[in-house]
Amino acid sequence: MKISKMPKGPHYEISEDHQGAVTVSIFGSMDATNAGPMIEALSARLKKYTISSLTVDLERVDYLDDFGTLVLFELRNMMLHGKAAFQIIHASDKIKELLSILDFDSLNEQIPIGKKRSPGIFVRLGEGAIRQVSELKYSISFIGSIILSLIYVCSKPRSLRKNDTILYMQRVGVDGLPIVALISFLMGLIMAFMSSVQLQQFGANIYVASLVSLAMTRELGPIITAIIVAGRSGSAFAAEIGTMKISEEVDALFTMGFNPILFLVVPKLIAAVVMVPILTLFSDLFAIIGGLIVGISMLDLTVNSYIAQTIKTLTLFDVFWGVLKSAIFAVLITWVGCLRGFQASGGAASVGQATTSAVVSSIFLIILSDSIFSVILRYWG
Repeated sequence: MKISKMPKGPHYEISEDHQGAVTVSIFGSMDATNAGPMIEALSARLKKYTISSLTVDLERVDYLDDFGTLVLFELRNMMLHGKAAFQIIHASDKIKELLSILDFDSLNEQIPIGKKRSPGIFVRLGEGAIRQVSELKYSISFIGSIILSLIYVCSKPRSLRKNDTILYMQRVGVDGLPIVALISFLMGLIMAFMSSVQLQQFGANIYVASLVSLAMTRELGPIITAIIVAGRSGSAFAAEIGTMKISEEVDALFTMGFNPILFLVVPKLIAAVVMVPILTLFSDLFAIIGGLIVGISMLDLTVNSYIAQTIKTLTLFDVFWGVLKSAIFAVLITWVGCLRGFQASGGAASVGQATTSAVVSSIFLIILSDSIFSVILRYWG
């Protein structure tokens, strides 16, 4: 039997019988001031014994905190690794209560980690259906809010944020014109070049002008312009509102008495509806110019003959049909972009997801609505 004293710590006594049963009796306080040295000292001392069981006597411990509990935890772990028994005896009611609060008996238990079962196909279908219905309800409610805000703006024009509307018109129209013009010009070149390969065989070079002008004004001009605007402006709308949503700026607007739809969505919607049709007209023009270059350089057509054939082919209905479609596309782009922005929640990753979803959804709706317009035009004509 030997009695030791820890530096800056309590007394402890270690005793061993002939069967390897070791008893550690501790005196004094077991707290943050001596827990570390006590663990080191007891660990070093107990390694010298061949232990079959360890008993810790706390009869004369007058104070124990969570750091002191850590000493007991380390001693028990040593015994578990050595496959020796461990027990605590003569603990006061306060010490027992603390050990119970800390759930000392379960501290070293391994929590079984079961394999997470993946939900079945019907569960996933159900979750997807519920999510889609919820999003549909929110989308319809969002459309209603936009309509009410537009009615309010019509009744009170001064409520419209004119400076913001002009700013968005610049971003959608003026800033987007170079890329629209370039892509449309190249599309006109491509269509004229590819069609000329076939039409030259029949001496129908002049009809290249008809093909380019009719295809661009009715179909490709509005679609190309809308896709470009969706990639530029629709994503910007979603990112802007999504950032405001996760930073709680939208909630601040609502708290201050502002209508977020009137404040954020209506200027974007008006700007897009005004500028996208104008961009479509420029798209048609630059595509015709691209076809004109091919006609002059490869098909031996004159400028006058190409322009005359274009004017002969096109009607005002063709031009205004494309403009009408582009206005509808502008509404869809703005609606989807702003909707995805308001649906953003969480952190920065949600803004990226909203932006991506806005572009993809906008392109899908553009193609879907264009196919509907094509069916309407077919049976209307």
